Formats: sequence, structure tokens, C-alpha cells
Amino acid sequence: MPSSPPRLSVVLPALNEEETVGECIDRIRQVCSERGIAGEIIIADSSTDRTPSIARDLGAVVVRPSRRGYGNAYLAGLAQARGELVAIGDADNTYDFLELPLLLDRMEETGADMVFGSRLRGEIREGAMPWLHQYIGNPLLTWLLNVVFRTHISDAHSGFRLIRREALERLNLKTGGMEFASEMFIEAAKAGLAIEEVPITYHPRVMPSKLHSFSDGWRHIRFMLLYKPLPFLAVPGFLFALFGLLLLLLFSFDVGIETSRLHTFILSALAFIGGLQILLMGITIKVYSVMHGFSEPGRLVSRLMTYLSLERELFVGVLLMLMGVVVGIGIVQQWIASGLGELAQVTNAVWSLALFLSGLQIVFSAIFLSMMLLNVEER
Repeated sequence: MPSSPPRLSVVLPALNEEETVGECIDRIRQVCSERGIAGEIIIADSSTDRTPSIARDLGAVVVRPSRRGYGNAYLAGLAQARGELVAIGDADNTYDFLELPLLLDRMEETGADMVFGSRLRGEIREGAMPWLHQYIGNPLLTWLLNVVFRTHISDAHSGFRLIRREALERLNLKTGGMEFASEMFIEAAKAGLAIEEVPITYHPRVMPSKLHSFSDGWRHIRFMLLYKPLPFLAVPGFLFALFGLLLLLLFSFDVGIETSRLHTFILSALAFIGGLQILLMGITIKVYSVMHGFSEPGRLVSRLMTYLSLERELFVGVLLMLMGVVVGIGIVQQWIASGLGELAQVTNAVWSLALFLSGLQIVFSAIFLSMMLLNVEER
């Protein structure tokens, strides 16, 4: 007969942590023994050193992720977890698993679905976290996540967390990289989970860090934009393009534009073209997000994801390009008629370029979206 499920599962990703994995396992076992908790320890290992053999000798379950990566390790480990409660943390001894009772007690006291240990509200030992991460990177990314997803957490990238199994099963976790840390909080916010935090102590690593400050930070920002591209790209792009277009129309009625405000007129055209590009980028990212299950489409995007709408977008783009070409032909004809002298229709040339480029962007957008939706049934 299969053994009954444990009360607690602890999942640790590991990549060449032979110096510390044993101590982490010992501390987890000590907590389980002192609390009288039936527990299991799962090491999701991608190491090339003695980490897996040490873990097995100490009674841990070792799983081998099919692909390397922080998120892939957790996905493989969580798939094997059987406990009513699931804790996660790193195998590098930066989190002290003797503090696991802090998370357990807070969950019991508050009835929270998830509890995490906050390093930024606790103690960060000297050498444990680079100043760039401690004072700029982590606070900035945490603030951004709180603003975008209306959460109220202090340390979005803390890897020391405890979650109830039924809550974990409500999260659509699938990213394989460092974005997994953000994804868990984002999915928890979407699912309406009750989240609590406790201050913890963060310790220096024994082995060299595997983090890459700027690339990992960008991955988190990119991932958040994947969930919310419309308010952070499409809407600002639309407003920027509208502002540029209104200025273009306004200055077109100024008879002295080519002598007094020409530079402003050109900047208005750039604002229109640039804003349109940002708007289309936001729409493209939103469609990608919907297709891969990161967000819901909504009424507007559902309409945009039909081939009929894409055909209309293509028509509008081609029409704008033709309008730009017609204006350009008129300029060339007058230039030829004047004996190929000085070009006198600078404002018309700016209009011609703005219309043609904006139409070209819309055409490319329609073609690219249609390719993305090639194997998707019409909604």
C-alpha cells in the first residue's frame, strides 16, 4: 500500500550545492522532528557534482528536471510533492530552514494561503546580497509588481515560501527561468490568495552566486509586461500617437509653419509614428499572452484576434501607405515642374513620410498577428 501523504513537503532546487545541501536537509529534518510533523524533502537537482548522492544518502527524494532553469527545477519538484503544505527554498543555505516555523506559525495564526519570508524587512547579513539588489533592484521590482498587480508585499523575490496544496493547485505555474519567482506572486494575486509575510534572516552563499543582475532583472520586468501589456504599452502608445496626430493637424493650418515651427512639426510626426509603434507592440504582446495562457483576452482583444479584424487592419495600413505615396507624388511633380530646384513642400513631405511609415507599421502588425494566429480557430 502507498504511504499516506506527509503533512509537509519541502522542495529545494539545486545546482552544484554539495557544500550546503546536507546542512539544509538536516535543518529541515530537525524542524519536522521538533514539531512532530511528517515531512518529505524533494531535491530538484541539475548538478554535476555530489549534490544528488548526498541528498539521497540523507533520505531526500531526488528528481532530475528535464531542462535546466530555476523555474523548471521547481516545476519538477512541485510535481512530486504530496504534502498538505508545501515549502520552497534554496539549497545554498542562504535561507535558514530553522526559521521555517516562523512561516508555519504565521499561516496557522492568520489562515493565509501563502506565507513568505521577507529579507528586506528582516536581516540581511553582510555579503549576503549585493547593494544593487538590496537597495535598488529588489525594491524597484517589488514596487512595480505591487503597482501592476495590486499586491502588498515587501520582497517579491524572496525564495523562502510556504503554500497550502489547494492554493498551489490554483496557480497556473509554467515558466522555466528566474521569472518563476514573480509568476508565483502574480498567479497568487490573480487567484485572490491571502498572502502573509514574516521577517527572516538572509545569509551569505558558500558557493558563487548564479544570479545575473541585469539580465535576471530584465526577465522579471519582461514577464510582468507579458501579463499587463495594454495599460503599460498600448494605452500610453495610443495617447502618445493621438497627441502627435493632433499636433500635426493643428500645425498644418499654420501658414508659417516652415519658417517658425518646423522642428516642432517634425517632432509631432515622430511622436505619432513612435506612439503607434508602441501601441501595436502592446497589442502584439497581449495576443501572445492570451495565446499562451498568461492572461484573458477581453472583448477588444478577442475582436482583434479574428481574421476579419486583421484584414481590416491590413486594409487601413495599405490605405495609409497609398495616401503617403499620393502626397509624395504631388511633391515630386511640383519639384519637377519647378526645374528640380529647392524643395518647397517640407510639411507635405513630413505628412507623406508619417502616413507611409504608419501604414507600413500597421501592415506589418496585421501580417505578424495573422501568422501568430495561423493555427488558432476564429473566435
